[in-house]
Amino acid sequence: MSNKPVSRPARVAQEVRRTLSQMLLREAKDPRFQKMTITDCKISKDLSVVRVHFALIGHNEGDPEIQETLDALEKATGFFRTELGKKLRLRIVPNIRFFYDNVPEHVQHMEDLINKALNS
Repeated sequence: MSNKPVSRPARVAQEVRRTLSQMLLREAKDPRFQKMTITDCKISKDLSVVRVHFALIGHNEGDPEIQETLDALEKATGFFRTELGKKLRLRIVPNIRFFYDNVPEHVQHMEDLINKALNS
């Protein structure tokens, strides 16, 4: 392991991911958020915008529930920003943008193909 220092944007992105995950689990009232997992957080260098990538457990790209969840997340963005500001005590609270992440379902598809090939 290297002792390379982690940049401030990377640390803030980690904290945003951890805090949002906890809020979705414990505080958010929308039942659609219970199936959601945050897969990645990327923040701009000036900390003004955070891109939150999420996946829905048991859903594939194209499911209408994905768009419904995305709409619900966008409606709750103000709540999330307010809570992030309180919990992280940032001078500038980043704008939050949510994106559906289809990588987990691609991984599952590849695993299925590999298993099928091995078992043939």
